[in-house]
Amino acid sequence: MPDYHDDLRLAHVLADAADATTMDRFKALDLKVETKPDMTPVSEADKAAEELIRGHLHRARPRDAILGEEYGIEGTGPRRWVIDPIDGTKNYVRGVPVWATLISLMEAGEDGFQPVVGVVSAPALQRRWWAAKGAGAFSGRSLTSATRLSVSKVERIADASFAYSSLTGWEEQGRLDGFMDLTRACWRTRGYGDFWPYMMVAEGSVDICAEPELSLWDMAANAIIVQEAGGLFTSLDGVSGPGGGNAAASNGTLHQELLGYLNQRY
Repeated sequence: MPDYHDDLRLAHVLADAADATTMDRFKALDLKVETKPDMTPVSEADKAAEELIRGHLHRARPRDAILGEEYGIEGTGPRRWVIDPIDGTKNYVRGVPVWATLISLMEAGEDGFQPVVGVVSAPALQRRWWAAKGAGAFSGRSLTSATRLSVSKVERIADASFAYSSLTGWEEQGRLDGFMDLTRACWRTRGYGDFWPYMMVAEGSVDICAEPELSLWDMAANAIIVQEAGGLFTSLDGVSGPGGGNAAASNGTLHQELLGYLNQRY
Protein backbone atom coordinates (compact mmCIF):
# COMPACT_ATOMS: atom_id res chain seq x y z
CA MET A 1 0.00 0.00 0.00
CA PRO A 2 1.37 3.48 -0.86
CA ASP A 3 2.73 5.61 1.97
CA TYR A 4 0.95 8.96 2.14
CA HIS A 5 2.89 10.36 5.10
CA ASP A 6 4.52 13.16 3.08
CA ASP A 7 1.18 14.16 1.58
CA LEU A 8 -0.42 14.14 5.02
CA ARG A 9 2.39 16.28 6.40
CA LEU A 10 1.89 18.74 3.54
CA ALA A 11 -1.86 18.85 4.22
CA HIS A 12 -1.09 19.87 7.80
CA VAL A 13 1.19 22.65 6.56
CA LEU A 14 -1.61 23.84 4.27
CA ALA A 15 -4.09 23.73 7.17
CA ASP A 16 -1.71 25.73 9.40
CA ALA A 17 -1.45 28.44 6.77
CA ALA A 18 -5.21 28.50 6.20
CA ASP A 19 -5.92 28.65 9.94
CA ALA A 20 -3.76 31.76 10.31
CA THR A 21 -5.61 33.47 7.46
CA THR A 22 -9.13 32.54 8.53
CA MET A 23 -8.64 33.30 12.21
CA ASP A 24 -7.15 36.69 11.38
CA ARG A 25 -10.47 37.74 9.82
CA PHE A 26 -12.87 35.79 12.06
CA LYS A 27 -15.27 38.24 13.75
CA ALA A 28 -13.66 41.17 11.90
CA LEU A 29 -16.11 44.06 11.77
CA ASP A 30 -15.02 44.98 8.24
CA LEU A 31 -15.18 41.43 6.81
CA LYS A 32 -16.36 41.59 3.19
CA VAL A 33 -19.08 39.09 2.25
CA GLU A 34 -20.58 38.54 -1.21
CA THR A 35 -23.40 36.34 -2.51
CA LYS A 36 -22.48 33.73 -5.12
CA PRO A 37 -24.78 32.79 -8.04
CA ASP A 38 -26.08 29.82 -6.04
CA MET A 39 -27.17 32.33 -3.34
CA THR A 40 -24.63 31.09 -0.79
CA PRO A 41 -22.24 33.54 0.90
CA VAL A 42 -18.52 33.80 0.26
CA SER A 43 -16.22 35.93 2.38
CA GLU A 44 -12.87 37.49 1.58
CA ALA A 45 -11.41 34.90 3.99
CA ASP A 46 -12.76 32.00 1.88
CA LYS A 47 -11.02 33.38 -1.18
CA ALA A 48 -7.79 34.26 0.60
CA ALA A 49 -7.50 30.83 2.23
CA GLU A 50 -8.05 28.98 -1.05
CA GLU A 51 -5.59 31.23 -2.90
CA LEU A 52 -3.00 30.57 -0.19
CA ILE A 53 -3.49 26.78 -0.33
CA ARG A 54 -3.31 26.79 -4.12
CA GLY A 55 -0.09 28.77 -4.01
CA HIS A 56 1.51 26.26 -1.63
CA LEU A 57 0.38 23.35 -3.80
CA HIS A 58 1.71 24.93 -6.99
CA ARG A 59 5.14 25.00 -5.37
CA ALA A 60 5.06 21.70 -3.49
CA ARG A 61 3.02 19.50 -5.88
CA PRO A 62 3.16 21.18 -9.32
CA ARG A 63 2.01 18.04 -11.14
CA ASP A 64 -1.14 17.55 -9.06
CA ALA A 65 -4.56 18.91 -10.01
CA ILE A 66 -6.48 21.18 -7.65
CA LEU A 67 -10.25 21.44 -7.16
CA GLY A 68 -11.54 24.15 -4.83
CA GLU A 69 -14.95 25.55 -3.99
CA GLU A 70 -14.11 29.12 -4.91
CA TYR A 71 -11.88 28.77 -7.99
CA GLY A 72 -12.84 25.44 -9.55
CA ILE A 73 -10.58 22.86 -11.17
CA GLU A 74 -7.11 23.34 -12.60
CA GLY A 75 -4.74 20.68 -13.89
CA THR A 76 -5.23 17.02 -14.76
CA GLY A 77 -3.77 13.70 -13.75
CA PRO A 78 -4.30 10.86 -11.30
CA ARG A 79 -3.84 13.00 -8.15
CA ARG A 80 -6.22 15.79 -7.21
CA TRP A 81 -6.27 18.03 -4.13
CA VAL A 82 -9.80 18.98 -3.10
CA ILE A 83 -10.25 22.10 -0.97
CA ASP A 84 -13.08 23.74 0.93
CA PRO A 85 -11.39 26.84 2.37
CA ILE A 86 -14.19 27.47 4.89
CA ASP A 87 -16.82 24.77 5.36
CA GLY A 88 -19.53 26.59 7.30
CA THR A 89 -19.21 30.08 5.82
CA LYS A 90 -22.62 31.11 7.18
CA ASN A 91 -21.34 30.31 10.68
CA TYR A 92 -18.06 32.09 9.97
CA VAL A 93 -19.67 35.35 8.89
CA ARG A 94 -21.99 35.37 11.93
CA GLY A 95 -19.23 34.67 14.45
CA VAL A 96 -20.27 31.07 15.19
CA PRO A 97 -17.07 29.02 15.76
CA VAL A 98 -18.29 25.86 13.99
CA TRP A 99 -16.43 26.08 10.67
CA ALA A 100 -13.35 24.38 9.26
CA THR A 101 -10.92 24.17 6.37
CA LEU A 102 -11.23 20.83 4.56
CA ILE A 103 -8.25 19.52 2.60
CA SER A 104 -8.15 16.17 0.82
CA LEU A 105 -5.95 14.39 -1.66
CA MET A 106 -7.83 12.09 -4.04
CA GLU A 107 -6.29 9.50 -6.34
CA ALA A 108 -7.73 7.89 -9.45
CA GLY A 109 -8.46 4.17 -9.27
CA GLU A 110 -10.80 1.49 -10.55
CA ASP A 111 -13.72 3.16 -8.75
CA GLY A 112 -12.83 6.67 -9.93
CA PHE A 113 -11.24 9.27 -7.69
CA GLN A 114 -11.25 8.33 -4.01
CA PRO A 115 -9.76 10.23 -1.04
CA VAL A 116 -6.47 8.94 0.35
CA VAL A 117 -5.60 11.84 2.68
CA GLY A 118 -7.88 14.17 4.60
CA VAL A 119 -7.42 17.00 7.10
CA VAL A 120 -10.26 18.90 8.77
CA SER A 121 -9.02 21.90 10.75
CA ALA A 122 -11.40 23.92 12.95
CA PRO A 123 -9.18 26.59 14.55
CA ALA A 124 -11.98 28.48 16.32
CA LEU A 125 -12.81 25.21 18.12
CA GLN A 126 -9.10 24.47 18.56
CA ARG A 127 -9.66 21.06 16.98
CA ARG A 128 -8.14 19.16 14.05
CA TRP A 129 -8.82 15.72 12.61
CA TRP A 130 -6.94 13.80 9.91
CA ALA A 131 -6.44 10.45 8.20
CA ALA A 132 -4.44 8.73 5.49
CA LYS A 133 -5.42 5.56 3.66
CA GLY A 134 -4.34 2.49 5.59
CA ALA A 135 -2.88 4.54 8.45
CA GLY A 136 -5.92 5.25 10.64
CA ALA A 137 -7.68 8.44 11.70
CA PHE A 138 -6.52 10.82 14.43
CA SER A 139 -7.31 14.03 16.26
CA GLY A 140 -5.00 16.34 18.13
CA ARG A 141 -2.81 19.41 18.00
CA SER A 142 -0.26 17.93 15.62
CA LEU A 143 0.94 14.75 13.95
CA THR A 144 3.08 13.96 16.99
CA SER A 145 0.43 14.81 19.59
CA ALA A 146 -2.65 12.88 18.58
CA THR A 147 -5.33 10.41 19.64
CA ARG A 148 -6.46 7.61 17.36
CA LEU A 149 -10.14 7.74 16.43
CA SER A 150 -12.61 4.88 16.47
CA VAL A 151 -16.32 4.78 15.70
CA SER A 152 -18.90 3.71 18.26
CA LYS A 153 -20.13 0.17 18.86
CA VAL A 154 -23.82 1.09 19.12
CA GLU A 155 -25.88 -1.66 17.49
CA ARG A 156 -29.47 -0.37 17.57
CA ILE A 157 -31.06 2.71 16.01
CA ALA A 158 -33.04 3.08 19.23
CA ASP A 159 -29.74 3.67 21.04
CA ALA A 160 -28.20 5.88 18.34
CA SER A 161 -27.33 9.56 18.29
CA PHE A 162 -28.19 11.05 14.88
CA ALA A 163 -26.65 14.32 13.67
CA TYR A 164 -27.63 16.41 10.67
CA SER A 165 -27.14 19.94 9.31
CA SER A 166 -30.71 21.11 8.68
CA LEU A 167 -34.08 20.05 7.28
CA THR A 168 -33.39 21.86 3.99
CA GLY A 169 -33.31 19.52 1.00
CA TRP A 170 -34.94 16.46 2.51
CA GLU A 171 -38.45 17.55 1.53
CA GLU A 172 -37.36 18.57 -1.99
CA GLN A 173 -36.10 15.03 -2.56
CA GLY A 174 -39.19 13.37 -1.14
CA ARG A 175 -37.17 12.02 1.80
CA LEU A 176 -38.58 14.15 4.62
CA ASP A 177 -40.98 11.52 5.97
CA GLY A 178 -38.22 8.92 6.16
CA PHE A 179 -35.93 11.48 7.78
CA MET A 180 -38.57 12.31 10.39
CA ASP A 181 -39.24 8.62 11.03
CA LEU A 182 -35.52 8.20 11.69
CA THR A 183 -35.46 11.08 14.16
CA ARG A 184 -38.34 9.48 16.06
CA ALA A 185 -36.65 6.08 16.11
CA CYS A 186 -33.31 7.37 17.43
CA TRP A 187 -32.28 7.91 21.01
CA ARG A 188 -31.06 11.44 20.30
CA THR A 189 -30.91 13.95 17.43
CA ARG A 190 -28.86 17.12 17.10
CA GLY A 191 -28.32 19.59 14.23
CA TYR A 192 -24.61 20.24 14.67
CA GLY A 193 -24.05 20.95 11.00
CA ASP A 194 -21.38 20.99 8.29
CA PHE A 195 -18.18 18.97 8.93
CA TRP A 196 -18.74 18.40 12.65
CA PRO A 197 -21.22 15.48 12.58
CA TYR A 198 -18.81 13.42 10.47
CA MET A 199 -15.94 14.10 12.85
CA MET A 200 -18.13 13.02 15.77
CA VAL A 201 -19.02 9.81 13.94
CA ALA A 202 -15.28 9.19 13.56
CA GLU A 203 -14.75 9.92 17.25
CA GLY A 204 -17.60 7.67 18.32
CA SER A 205 -19.61 10.44 20.04
CA VAL A 206 -22.28 10.33 17.29
CA ASP A 207 -23.40 7.12 15.59
CA ILE A 208 -25.02 8.24 12.32
CA CYS A 209 -25.30 11.39 10.22
CA ALA A 210 -26.53 12.35 6.74
CA GLU A 211 -27.06 15.26 4.36
CA PRO A 212 -29.18 15.34 1.18
CA GLU A 213 -27.18 17.80 -0.94
CA LEU A 214 -23.39 18.25 -0.92
CA SER A 215 -20.46 19.00 -3.20
CA LEU A 216 -17.28 16.95 -3.43
CA TRP A 217 -15.26 19.48 -1.45
CA ASP A 218 -17.79 19.19 1.40
CA MET A 219 -17.19 15.45 1.69
CA ALA A 220 -13.77 14.25 0.51
CA ALA A 221 -11.81 14.94 3.70
CA ASN A 222 -14.70 13.81 5.91
CA ALA A 223 -15.03 10.53 4.02
CA ILE A 224 -11.48 9.27 4.50
CA ILE A 225 -11.50 10.24 8.18
CA VAL A 226 -14.76 8.34 8.85
CA GLN A 227 -13.54 5.33 6.86
CA GLU A 228 -10.16 5.17 8.57
CA ALA A 229 -11.88 5.39 11.96
CA GLY A 230 -13.72 2.17 11.09
CA GLY A 231 -16.98 3.64 9.82
CA LEU A 232 -18.79 3.80 6.50
CA PHE A 233 -19.21 6.85 4.28
CA THR A 234 -21.52 6.47 1.27
CA SER A 235 -24.07 8.29 -0.82
CA LEU A 236 -27.71 7.90 0.16
CA ASP A 237 -27.83 5.23 -2.55
CA GLY A 238 -25.14 3.27 -0.72
CA VAL A 239 -22.21 3.93 -3.08
CA SER A 240 -18.97 4.14 -1.11
CA GLY A 241 -17.07 7.42 -1.09
CA PRO A 242 -17.84 11.13 -1.52
CA GLY A 243 -18.89 11.23 -5.17
CA GLY A 244 -22.67 10.90 -4.92
CA GLY A 245 -23.82 14.46 -4.28
CA ASN A 246 -25.08 13.58 -0.79
CA ALA A 247 -23.80 11.66 2.21
CA ALA A 248 -24.56 9.09 4.88
CA ALA A 249 -21.97 8.22 7.50
CA SER A 250 -22.16 5.73 10.33
CA ASN A 251 -20.29 3.38 12.63
CA GLY A 252 -20.90 0.70 9.99
CA THR A 253 -23.21 -1.48 12.05
CA LEU A 254 -26.14 0.93 11.62
CA HIS A 255 -25.50 1.88 8.01
CA GLN A 256 -28.07 -0.21 6.15
CA GLU A 257 -30.79 0.75 8.59
CA LEU A 258 -29.81 4.42 8.22
CA LEU A 259 -30.07 4.17 4.43
CA GLY A 260 -33.36 2.31 4.73
CA TYR A 261 -34.99 5.19 6.59
CA LEU A 262 -33.58 7.89 4.32
CA ASN A 263 -34.67 6.11 1.14
CA GLN A 264 -38.30 5.73 2.21
CA ARG A 265 -40.50 7.45 -0.36
CA TYR A 266 -44.17 8.25 0.21
